[in-house]
Amino acid sequence: MYIYDHHDHAIVKARVAQFRDQTERYQRGELSDDEFRPLRLQNGLYVQRHAPMLRVAIPYGMLSSAQLRRLARIVRTYDRGYGHFTTRQNLQLNWPKLEAAPDILAELAEVEMHAIQTSGNCIRNITTDHFAGVAADEVVDPRPWAEILRQWSTFHPEFAYLPRKFKIAVSGTTQDRAAILVHDIGLQLVVDATGGTGFSVYVGGGLGRTPLIGKKIRDFLPWKHVLTYCEAILRVYNRFGRRDNMYKARIKILVKALGTDEFARQVESEWAHLKDSPATLTEAEVTRVASQFSAPAYAALPIVDISHQTKLIEDRAFARWVERNVHTHRVAGYAAVSLSLKSPGLAPGDATDVQMDGVAGLADAYSFGEIRVSHEQNLVLADVRQADLFDVWQAARTLGLASPTIGLLTDMIVCPGGDFCSLANAKSLPIAAAIQDRFNELDYLHDIGDLSLNISGCMNSCGHHHLAGIGILGVDKNGAEWYQITIGGRQGNAAQIGDVIGRSFAAKDVPDVIENLIETYLSQRLEGEMFVETVDRIGLQPFRDRAYEKAAPKHTPEMENV
Repeated sequence: MYIYDHHDHAIVKARVAQFRDQTERYQRGELSDDEFRPLRLQNGLYVQRHAPMLRVAIPYGMLSSAQLRRLARIVRTYDRGYGHFTTRQNLQLNWPKLEAAPDILAELAEVEMHAIQTSGNCIRNITTDHFAGVAADEVVDPRPWAEILRQWSTFHPEFAYLPRKFKIAVSGTTQDRAAILVHDIGLQLVVDATGGTGFSVYVGGGLGRTPLIGKKIRDFLPWKHVLTYCEAILRVYNRFGRRDNMYKARIKILVKALGTDEFARQVESEWAHLKDSPATLTEAEVTRVASQFSAPAYAALPIVDISHQTKLIEDRAFARWVERNVHTHRVAGYAAVSLSLKSPGLAPGDATDVQMDGVAGLADAYSFGEIRVSHEQNLVLADVRQADLFDVWQAARTLGLASPTIGLLTDMIVCPGGDFCSLANAKSLPIAAAIQDRFNELDYLHDIGDLSLNISGCMNSCGHHHLAGIGILGVDKNGAEWYQITIGGRQGNAAQIGDVIGRSFAAKDVPDVIENLIETYLSQRLEGEMFVETVDRIGLQPFRDRAYEKAAPKHTPEMENV
């Protein structure tokens, strides 16, 4: 992973000192709320429903064990003993005190971390595949390119006050796991017929109240031009993006209004002035950054470990965990492991300080001291020997991180919702807990198979409900919390937005509705057919009819208070 040089250390240290002074002036009354707001947002500090929220940047989702231990210390010292990992591979602290924020940033700086550009109308954290560098289907490692984009975009003066926030994702695999089609800019690494590396470029994707799939404007952009071409896109957006209406200020609205061809034409026209400017990348610069992502010292191992195979036969619970949570690695004898942050009793994506410390220890012992944060709000050990998988599983069980449910219904993406967020229309976490409680039988979950269920507390879609096989959106109905259901969404190469099945439901009815939708799928699916494939084949009507059937109440007593 990228290691700071003396320039990085100096910049981040100066930023901490600057924000400490700004915070102290605000507390003395020398800065008004309106004056302090952009200053705190530039340092990742929000004001939420009950307390400030600090969002810590985790560039492209990579953490060292030392960094994760520091995050554990921070949530233990300055928060309530846990943090929330997000779909943008960051960490949110939900209960820090305002006066403690500069101290937190100072502690982060000691381990080469910060909260810069995790909020505000700027270029946010660059994201990529959580299996980058180890994925069996990888064409080009996207991490150096994500780091190059990070260095270019951080503190870029021209893009500090964009019409709205701006998100970039990079994928280097044949199967997109970075959701590039729902980003402002999505970059797909490709190799042409001559062996040259470049990018397919997508623009105008996004979720929120106007969900749209990104449009391709370049089939092949040579790698050396990636910064200048992205700069041309941002210049067109910065010039013509709407600033009069925040709900229509994202680049997706501009692309839709102009049309893909006209937007691409304007980008090409702007790029003509930038194409061979000093921001054009050189081989020396790419090599400099790529050297920070060299492969660890892998051992020469057999393709199949005999002791591992024996344990698979002897222990059914272990075998089930391997089936769902262990992933193919490009190096023989190794595997990538997903540690589930979806255990009953904790909000999806949350990890305690004890769990963070424990995962850091596992990383040191079994995965070259490195951890990844996934788009699905789980943690990943990317380089585990097959021979060590049984020991990792046992340790993960002790930490409460071994639910064998990756990719299944209860592996939900869930935003903090009305329990924390002042923008939310409804709570997300009680709905998630009720669904986890209803679908707690592993055999049933495995019979259902791969099925995504995501929950957002408002139209901002932080829970990515539009992209789920089953999506749940909290809505306000005359001051009461109700929930709208969509089905048929998916992410990846064939990303599509789910369709609303009809009128919204009361909180107490949501688990019954989900059960009815799943029973419809189980009764209608063809052999080997996944949920979204069944929806595509038979349409919404059978699901809609069943969802609105009156059924005997099955909800838990806790749901009465949602």
